[in-house]
Amino acid sequence: MVTVQESPPAFIIDFLFFKPHQLIPRGVRFPSGHLGWSHGDFEQLDALQRRLEYAARWDVLPQRMVDYHTVDLGQPKMSRPGWTRRGVAEHRAGGPSARLGTHERYRHYWVDGLLTVVLTLHGDAEPTLERVVEALRHPARPLFLGRKACLPARPLLDPVTPVADGDDLLSILRGIPVWDRAGLPVKAADRLLACWPASLGTAGRGELRRVFDLRDWSNQIPAGSRWRVEGIIEGKAP
Repeated sequence: MVTVQESPPAFIIDFLFFKPHQLIPRGVRFPSGHLGWSHGDFEQLDALQRRLEYAARWDVLPQRMVDYHTVDLGQPKMSRPGWTRRGVAEHRAGGPSARLGTHERYRHYWVDGLLTVVLTLHGDAEPTLERVVEALRHPARPLFLGRKACLPARPLLDPVTPVADGDDLLSILRGIPVWDRAGLPVKAADRLLACWPASLGTAGRGELRRVFDLRDWSNQIPAGSRWRVEGIIEGKAP
């Protein structure tokens, strides 16, 4: 991998279903899950969150979808006490309807969109960028995007430019070809919605936005915000 002048090397992911300004917690979960980490690895997750930075753009704008789910908790496999790692059986609390009834849920999704992400890690700590790239190619766990039902349509790493270097994340993002929903390069567009670190400035076509995308991993709660830029960038022709 080539060392760059002003920023660390970066790798590029194309995937579905996310808003660009909500990527940090998911960006931490992606490598950590693929590396085989668990939710209890708080210090490693916090350290990865501090090192992770990204820029992203929508190559294909997504659509909102609301999916109606029902779960029949009265089924034998759902009604019996569940196994835990603590060695003690566990069951849902509450009355009969809470424990054995049918639960209704509305799940909200972003669908049929393609988001290109340029992601990098600052510093020389573990995991290295090379190790994360290898984990995305050969993950320790199955890949899914947000929910386990949301499987990737194709490998997450960009098929043409999985690893790139440049002056900064925004310049790298501008140099990555624009893809269509089928994963094919398309004629460059000059109005692609994107986001990038505030330290790179507004580039004339963006505005500062305070985003609440940091997480306290030990308590599993939102725990911080930062400034980012959301705006318009041009894409590169194949």
